Amino acid sequence: MSGNKAVAYKEPGVVEVIDTPYPTFELQAGPGVNPINVGRKVPHGVILRTVSTNICGSDQHMVRGRTTAPAGLVLGHEITGEVIETGPDVEFIKVGDIVSVPFNISCGRCRNCKERKTGICLNVNPDRPGSAYGYVDMGGWVGGQAEYVLVPYADWNLLRFPDRDQALEKIMDLTMLSDILPTGFHGAVTAGVGVGSTVYVAGAGPVGLAAAASAQLLGAAVVIVGDLNEDRLAQARSFGCETVNVANGDPADQVEQILGVREVDSGIDAVGFEARGHGHGAQEAPATVLNSLMDLTTAGGSVGIPGLYVTGDPGAADEAARKEACPCHWVPAGPSPCPSPRASAR
Repeated sequence: MSGNKAVAYKEPGVVEVIDTPYPTFELQAGPGVNPINVGRKVPHGVILRTVSTNICGSDQHMVRGRTTAPAGLVLGHEITGEVIETGPDVEFIKVGDIVSVPFNISCGRCRNCKERKTGICLNVNPDRPGSAYGYVDMGGWVGGQAEYVLVPYADWNLLRFPDRDQALEKIMDLTMLSDILPTGFHGAVTAGVGVGSTVYVAGAGPVGLAAAASAQLLGAAVVIVGDLNEDRLAQARSFGCETVNVANGDPADQVEQILGVREVDSGIDAVGFEARGHGHGAQEAPATVLNSLMDLTTAGGSVGIPGLYVTGDPGAADEAARKEACPCHWVPAGPSPCPSPRASAR
């Protein structure tokens, strides 16, 4: 192979299909790549031909110019593909396998990976723990909105589908396994959802709906989904969720009308930093969801945060938000005078 085409971020509101080098088993210089990683050998990797990939809401943050993503960054972290080359250290993944690629890159060897904290792997990003394909501040790894993509630590990272023909038949559903479904499920698990729980999910986008469905799978008694978009709320109702339209005001008032109380056992933030306030005509207010969940979630409850909060937001309305300094209300969980955060972030 000699060429490759990919979707690259150019500037706010602009992406382009570009010609880009075919991947090799050695990391190259590029947008967002730390010089320490240039020349790093990847004998444990594979090269995939991308079969399907999603456009994530997180990608849209970058495309709108709401992150510090560098121009030329190849986008895409929701990848399903066919293995066409394997590195010499790969043992279990074979050429021809159809595989799902977790969006978070991890080595499987460091302390955090061994403790199942693969989202904050210590070995794949020299700038900070944690890494992902095609995303700002996440190591500069080339994204999967491309014809071909390199996946490191393949034996550890890849989920191989055992039946190739069945996988290709269901490929549009299986693409959700790279990010959307497990991210929503993670939000429900970190929010402590269990049998009999009452749950409030802020945001009815794909991850929010996946979190709501996951809460049902985990045994929640009532799942309430809040959003501004009536079409998305209708989708939540289609599989048995209660809904509130936050354009109508404080979600706690609407939750009380459903449950008889203003609190839930578990809260899930599936919105992130481009949140808007509540009520008609509300403006952007990045900490709105986090603060409302602090009020909505009962003392001793938990909040899961799959919603995205970035290191910098050049399009924010104020200086604090541009530095992603959200004014959050970390309320006490009991009579102790010390604030006791109840959040668990991805």
